[in-house]
Amino acid sequence: MEDFLRHRWQAIVLAIVAVVFIVQNRHDTKITFLWMDLRSPMWLTLTAVTLLGVAIGVIVNRRTGRKP
Repeated sequence: MEDFLRHRWQAIVLAIVAVVFIVQNRHDTKITFLWMDLRSPMWLTLTAVTLLGVAIGVIVNRRTGRKP
């Protein structure tokens, strides 16, 4: 467990900051993407973008072959 925390403490801190930021932004917002205009709760949009960023990070990490 100690080794896990030592190697991933930055990711854990960023995840906590992201969750706090998402929870604090709960109002509705207008989103424009290409030709679409959508209305969505801000927390949902932030969660989707965060998960997309995590997925991109995993894909890039696999392609480079680096081990954390």
